[in-house]
Amino acid sequence: MAVVADLDALVAEGVLTTAQAELLRARSRGAMVAMVVNVLLAGGVLAAAGGFVVLLAAPFAVAVAGGLFLALGVAVLVRAGAMWRMFGHAAALIGAGMLIGGGVIEALDKPDEGKASLLFMLAGSALAVAAAAAFRRGAAGLGFVTGSLMLAGIALHLGGAYGLAFAYDVGGLPRMALHLYAAALVAGAGWLTDVRFVTALAIAPFAQVLDTSTAYFHAAYVFMSPEPTLSILQMGAAVGVCLWLMQSRPDRDARHLGMFAILAFVVGNLCFLVGSLWGDTVGDSFVIAALEARYADWDAIWAGRQAYEARALHIPAGVFAVVWAAGLVACALWAAQRQQRGLFNAALTFGAIHAYTQLFESFADEPLAWVLGGLAAIPLAWGVWRLNQRFG
Repeated sequence: MAVVADLDALVAEGVLTTAQAELLRARSRGAMVAMVVNVLLAGGVLAAAGGFVVLLAAPFAVAVAGGLFLALGVAVLVRAGAMWRMFGHAAALIGAGMLIGGGVIEALDKPDEGKASLLFMLAGSALAVAAAAAFRRGAAGLGFVTGSLMLAGIALHLGGAYGLAFAYDVGGLPRMALHLYAAALVAGAGWLTDVRFVTALAIAPFAQVLDTSTAYFHAAYVFMSPEPTLSILQMGAAVGVCLWLMQSRPDRDARHLGMFAILAFVVGNLCFLVGSLWGDTVGDSFVIAALEARYADWDAIWAGRQAYEARALHIPAGVFAVVWAAGLVACALWAAQRQQRGLFNAALTFGAIHAYTQLFESFADEPLAWVLGGLAAIPLAWGVWRLNQRFG
């Protein structure tokens, strides 16, 4: 478990020696530099592979050049020393990316979108399974390449699956199942390669089970949660399950569970933000979708929506705001006690967002509310301090 500590203070208190503190600093610095190196390597490979595909354009030229890059990279990894391994990884991945990207572009030129998507799905499955088998066997010096190829195969497979769903207008429960399948597959790939960034990506399809998503317009990024109440329950359950499993799983598993829990916590808080601004009529997005599929007349759709809203559960924005604030305080206290720094930082961040939002949306012209809230925070801080002294 990663722990934040003041090394100078620990040395001054005699807990650590100067040599031990320097070793910890070196390990921390090495981990951060390695992260930067990996980001640069991945970005360079993606940019170069994509650029070559567009530059060469012709499928045969892309295939030949990609094959040469791949062969060169494998040769370097097998025969060269450790000094040159990074170049071998880069060449092999650029070649593989060109072959995959060229094949995708060629397939997209075909008129039948469904057949192309099915081809992606099957080809991606074959590539992912073969690369995963090689990765598990631990082929000498090829772990980075085989792991990357496995991720590329999974991306191709899921792209084909979503392409089929789009081509045949799949919705409802089958589409939800597809999102859950994608989330499980991506999370599993992140665990197998032990890359938490990949595990974090699983939150996107998991959130889309209830159509929680994002959008981009000119100069604006938008977060959308058509069912904030249900999404909060979904993300809360995910956080709870992850934290429960972390207590009994090895450290490697716990790191991935913790990463997914943090991302679920972030999405859940964004859903709370939506609810605190507009409230929520639970289930109305599903009803509207069903009405739109059943009726072509807008008046009939509107009448059905009003009839549902008249008897549905409606949660006011104020309820979301109060529950959100209480939940953030409780989460921050719990995370501080358990040294869950990721959740603690996220709770503080969303606490600031909540206060900022309510300042301008709810209490901009209510100074008494801020006086009462500020005065109430003082004994709350004192109580937390005393509890920490008692149980710390």
